[in-house]
Amino acid sequence: MTTATLLSASSFSSNRMAMVSSTFSSDYYGTGAADITERHAAFQFLVSRYHFNNSKMFLRKQRNYGFSPRRGFRVSCETKTEEIKIRRCSPNLESALVSRNGALTSDDWRAVPDIWRSSAEKYGDQVAVVDPHHDPPTSLTYKQLEQEILDFSEGLRVIGVMPDEKLALFADNSYRWLVADQGMMAMGAVDVVRGSRSSVEELLQIYNHSESVALAVDNPELLNRIAETFSSKAAPRFVILLWGEKSSLTINVMEGIPIFNYKEIIDLGRESRKSFFDSSDARQHYKYETISSDDIATLVYTSGTTGNPKGVMLTHKNLLHQINNFWEIVPAQPADRFLSMLPPWHAYERACEYFIFANGAEQVYTTVRNFKVDLQQYQPHYVISVPLVYETLYSGIQKQISTSSTLRKLLAFTFIKISLAYMEMKRIYEGTYLTRSQNEQSYFASILGWLWARIVAAILLPVHMLAEKLVYSKIQSAIGIRKAGVSGGGSLPAHVDKFFEAIGVVLLNGYGMTESSPVLAARRLGNNVLGSVGHPIRHTEFKIVDSETGKSLPHGSKGIVRVRGPQVMKGYYKNPLATKQAVDEDGWLNTGDLGWIAPYHSRGKSRRCGGVIVLEGRAKDTIVLTTGENVEPLELEEAAMKSSLIQQIVVIGQDQRRLGAIVVPNKEEVLEVAKKLSIVDADATELSKKQIASLLDKELRKWTSEASFQIGPVLVIDESFTIDSGLMTPTMKIRRDKVVALYEEQIANLYK
Repeated sequence: MTTATLLSASSFSSNRMAMVSSTFSSDYYGTGAADITERHAAFQFLVSRYHFNNSKMFLRKQRNYGFSPRRGFRVSCETKTEEIKIRRCSPNLESALVSRNGALTSDDWRAVPDIWRSSAEKYGDQVAVVDPHHDPPTSLTYKQLEQEILDFSEGLRVIGVMPDEKLALFADNSYRWLVADQGMMAMGAVDVVRGSRSSVEELLQIYNHSESVALAVDNPELLNRIAETFSSKAAPRFVILLWGEKSSLTINVMEGIPIFNYKEIIDLGRESRKSFFDSSDARQHYKYETISSDDIATLVYTSGTTGNPKGVMLTHKNLLHQINNFWEIVPAQPADRFLSMLPPWHAYERACEYFIFANGAEQVYTTVRNFKVDLQQYQPHYVISVPLVYETLYSGIQKQISTSSTLRKLLAFTFIKISLAYMEMKRIYEGTYLTRSQNEQSYFASILGWLWARIVAAILLPVHMLAEKLVYSKIQSAIGIRKAGVSGGGSLPAHVDKFFEAIGVVLLNGYGMTESSPVLAARRLGNNVLGSVGHPIRHTEFKIVDSETGKSLPHGSKGIVRVRGPQVMKGYYKNPLATKQAVDEDGWLNTGDLGWIAPYHSRGKSRRCGGVIVLEGRAKDTIVLTTGENVEPLELEEAAMKSSLIQQIVVIGQDQRRLGAIVVPNKEEVLEVAKKLSIVDADATELSKKQIASLLDKELRKWTSEASFQIGPVLVIDESFTIDSGLMTPTMKIRRDKVVALYEEQIANLYK
């Protein structure tokens, strides 16, 4: 039994032992650590993880303490007992160990990593993942990706990780994140995930609250940033660097704590797996357990806009529901290409990635900086992202049109207006025109409406087709999305939604939350009802309840959205009270969102809308004025964001007589407008805040004129709300409470 095999036996249960007389001795020739000190520390760590009753373990010291760069060191163990070692395995991924019947079918997936064996068998040499922006750039086939996950998983066993232990994974979008995530799951550990841009305090809170035992980080820069705090307040058992070299670390960083790079973990795992499978005797010393569908797969800490993050416990069953049911939303085919830029730890991106790989598609990782270029280069079939990405694309197109020659600008905007009108008529005669009315149209009225919509659409169609040929085809080519963009993780503004429909770029809007793994509903290609988040996905129930009484409301009535289904979380980690408040005894999850379900009509313009879900903001976001009126700020903010002068906006007014707004202006656009209106000279380079506020006030009145409420005083601020400042979540939603708290004094002065 080689040392590599011995060390991989760390996944044992200390209360299951059999008396077996044995003596074993073996050589271990190091892990390729950068220097002798690191190898010594790594070895001491490995040895410390093994506890044998009535046994003696000693290190046979050689010259220079046995740490010759050539020979490594020698381990000898003498014992009278040997523990029964437990290997926790993903049933399908390591089916050769746990079943004599070979690989299981997809219907038998019981753990998320099970998808890799199925995908490797079906799609083998097909490219699975492309990661062009890391060093080195990487492209892996499905077979290669499966092997790398298995090696990483075994490497974790080698360095002493045990089933059910929690490992913090603080890293960003890359294929190595995926390998680490799946490697941890595959050996029965629970990963605790977060992005590298979070504050040190937030990462420390998550690490300690989750009771993580070790840490995998994105790169040396992150480790250097958190090292001092974590060394003194967390003391991880070891650290894994996914990218970069240990030579880039600050001297004495995490002193006394072993640090492994990604390649070392892979090499350890590969060597151990080879030794393990080469020795039938070695395999006989293990008891094999399979991961259960009800086991916790991951802890995802919420990144919501209010309150401290809570650890959401998602099981393999939760995530498998998403993998098995996304196809009706995104009918991905083998070799379809997806472009990904969202944080991979976020439940939305994560579930989508698992689905992509279960269906043989190709995943390309990009970044915010490279997104537009990669859209052009890779021409993805699908892009899965948050509304802000589509808003940014929309703004870029609008700006490009606005800076064109007068004739081209006039022509493009005229075409767009005609296409918007054409699409509205098309929705009417196709029956996808959304309405809350429970009253069904008479047969005569529905026929008349259908006929009128058909006639108007027929008149507008030639102009729309001309626009398609002259303008929209060029925009589509520039965007590069071949089949559809999928939007989730926030509210998709109606004007953005309608614009992309008009120019022929398909957007599918969806809805979910971390607590539901996350997807609950989504629009389909065959029934893409604008203004909604679509129908519930399979096995998912929705109901709308009164916020005060909790009683169910009829379709068309607005209230609190509650959901139930197999994707609903196991609960909040170490927080039974919050779990009880979120999920009732019957399994209904209180989403905290306001919305309604479209009534069913057998005829008329809304005949195909029945059952779609429509959201209208968060219950917690509701602003209550001193007049007693309740205001949903989302509607006003979406209307205001149509203005090119406004970069970001938060509507305020809680406990005030009227609404106000905190606005981050688009300074270049504001200055240009001010020059056109002769408010400042043509050579002016900046405006006063009073001048900016005056222009913004007019813009807000213009764009919100049709809303139920108007915005009063405006607070102009210079700094944008960003993730780094803590004023936006990692999925780019503004944290209202933190913005209001930060500008509390200025808001008070605003209302004086």
